[in-house]
Amino acid sequence: MEKDERVRHSSSFGAAATAYAEHRPDYAQAAVRWALEPASGPRVLDLGAGTGKLTTTLVALGADVVAVEPDPAMLTELRRALPTVRALPGSAEAIPLPDASVDAVLAGNAMHWFDMAVAGPEIARVLAPGGILAGLWNVMDDQVDWVAGLARISGNAAIGPRDTPTSWRAETAGAHLPKTGAAARFGSPTRAEFPHGQRRTADSLVATIATRAGMLVMPEQEREATLDRIRAFLASRTETADGEFTLPMLTAVLRVRPL
Repeated sequence: MEKDERVRHSSSFGAAATAYAEHRPDYAQAAVRWALEPASGPRVLDLGAGTGKLTTTLVALGADVVAVEPDPAMLTELRRALPTVRALPGSAEAIPLPDASVDAVLAGNAMHWFDMAVAGPEIARVLAPGGILAGLWNVMDDQVDWVAGLARISGNAAIGPRDTPTSWRAETAGAHLPKTGAAARFGSPTRAEFPHGQRRTADSLVATIATRAGMLVMPEQEREATLDRIRAFLASRTETADGEFTLPMLTAVLRVRPL
């Protein structure tokens, strides 16, 4: 994705901050534990924290969390949901924290928006010796037949290039941090995937998909046509037509350890 397009998509969420807070899933605790396993201490920066989905899991696990989020509307939702968490305006490219002030930097469904040529050195700057960086993504498990069907009919704007395990693996296969300057402290990433799920109805799953960046920047007529197509598909499947169901997911983790 070109830089201007990435900025347009990444800045689209504020308009849907309330819906994002209501409908986006949390993260599998086992995945967050694995992400933090090599960290040398409890101080964690949730970078690109959004409305606090990952922050909530970190708090539940006993981490000492500071959240940083660039979008004012998303930050407002985070502060409303988690009033005791220190939450600051800022970005991956300009982190408002001192040098060596955290033991881990985690990013939930956010790292693909970072300009890593700038963000890599910034992240390295705020990490204490022995610190780690990890990105987490919630992806739909398209090994399940109806989820694969949903991915096919939804289109790339609704089910994007990191939203299924296969596409996430392909997208992150060549992931690396810049090997110059301060960012050279990072080695090669390791990956892991953890089972997860979210209780949904057809209506709430449509509402969840509507918060994805590709949908938020889509022209209104095309967006409504896509959502109508998804509604019709969910109504046609016995797994999703009536009442609540579990959306099968994985929390996928890309973890980078220091050299």
